[in-house]
Amino acid sequence: MEMDQDLPSAKRQRLGNGDSSVGVSGQGEDPSLLQFTSERLNPSETPPPSPIPGLRPPNPINIKKENPDNTTVIPETPDVKTGGVKIDSKYKNLKLNMVEPAGGGSPQGNGKGGEAQVPLTGAYMSREENLQEMEDAGKIQFSCAGNDGVVQHMIWLIGLKNIFSKQLPNMPKEYIVRLVMDRNHKSMMLIKQNTVIGGITYRPYPTRRFGEIAFCAITSTEQVKGFGTRLMNHLKQHARDVDNLEYFLTYADNNAVGYFGKQGFTKEITMDRERWHGYIKDYDGGTLMECHIHPTLPHTTLAKMLRMQKQAIEEKVRQLSNQHVVHPGLDTWKKAGYGRKAISIEEIPGVREAGWQPDPHSHLRIRLVNTAGDRPPTKSSLHAFMRSVLRAVGDHPDAWPFKEPVNARDVPDYYDIIKEPMDLKTISRRLDGEAYYVTLEIFNSDMRRVFANARIYNAPDTIYYKASTKLETFFSHRMKAGLQIGGRPMPSHRPGKELTS
Repeated sequence: MEMDQDLPSAKRQRLGNGDSSVGVSGQGEDPSLLQFTSERLNPSETPPPSPIPGLRPPNPINIKKENPDNTTVIPETPDVKTGGVKIDSKYKNLKLNMVEPAGGGSPQGNGKGGEAQVPLTGAYMSREENLQEMEDAGKIQFSCAGNDGVVQHMIWLIGLKNIFSKQLPNMPKEYIVRLVMDRNHKSMMLIKQNTVIGGITYRPYPTRRFGEIAFCAITSTEQVKGFGTRLMNHLKQHARDVDNLEYFLTYADNNAVGYFGKQGFTKEITMDRERWHGYIKDYDGGTLMECHIHPTLPHTTLAKMLRMQKQAIEEKVRQLSNQHVVHPGLDTWKKAGYGRKAISIEEIPGVREAGWQPDPHSHLRIRLVNTAGDRPPTKSSLHAFMRSVLRAVGDHPDAWPFKEPVNARDVPDYYDIIKEPMDLKTISRRLDGEAYYVTLEIFNSDMRRVFANARIYNAPDTIYYKASTKLETFFSHRMKAGLQIGGRPMPSHRPGKELTS
């Protein structure tokens, strides 16, 4: 091929028969070097021949005929479908700030109540808006130019060529110069202080309505700042509005796939093969990726559009609900102690407004044997039953080891082994407060924990182990005698097994 004749033999070998060079360096969103390139064919040319054996680029790539991987890479940038959302005219001039809390409140609650803060920006939107502000202030600018003879454009193209040469060390400089200065190619350049700091070189095929990306690089000192995404957004906008393109194609190696995925490229090629085959080459070792350029999405003002849409939705939600309101914190339990009283769920501010309703069947499964009728037990009757059971257990002759908390001075390692200690005195104090044991299950769980802890810490042949087994059996019989579950007597319980309702 002509290109092979123009380059030294060593360079031709590095290019793999003059076909391509693919590579990536750098991490993060703006890789300094993103795959690239193929020898272009004119529409009249036939597809390229197979490569000469032994001639490979620095990152080995072989010509392939099909794309075996149709897995779609989900871009991290917003879905292009959002471009079809219409904004009500009254939201077009909204002040685009976070929704401030009313009355000094916060989502976490500060005791004052108020309105929740609704963050309207994510990492993508914040970064894009910051770059938009820099662009509006003239700190950075974007310019798309080719080899058109304009002096300033030529200076910028030379600067871009130098960036490509530095960030693509395995790419022959002659090859970079050829593509950057080729009149069939154009370059979208990022300018800062009248100096090029990055760019994308591509070749448009206007009659085919697609373009092929050749090089993309950001200078090393300006990477991971969002410039790569902003540069691609400007390229899409320009390619659609000026070049009248509908798609971009490019080959990416494994390190570049992630970057292109974030920019809306996918591995699934939706264009008809006849539309692009023969204009770009297929390579084994690189992944062909496609990006559909949305016909109406405002790529360069996307963050502003998303913010307006989100704020419009938030305003509509506020008209239908009050979930943005932050209620004052509860002060019921500011005073510590077992004597504090419980409050019902419906007394918590905002619970009913959020749609909560009491469960009419929450207490229907448990009945006290001595309760008249088929009504569920009241709070007072349930606590009376628990007190009677606790009193009977405490009077049992085997209850003496469990009446008081274990003294750590007598048993130094007890609390290293038992992480949830429990005793009859603690249970009695919780019962006296009438706030802790709101259900029988909680009471049963604490009682079972007393017996289980004794069996965990003590050996089976000790008096404590045997006493816990006897006492748990007695406790189970008392519970069974006084309760019915679902209209039936409570089933028997074996020591070590938890009561379930």
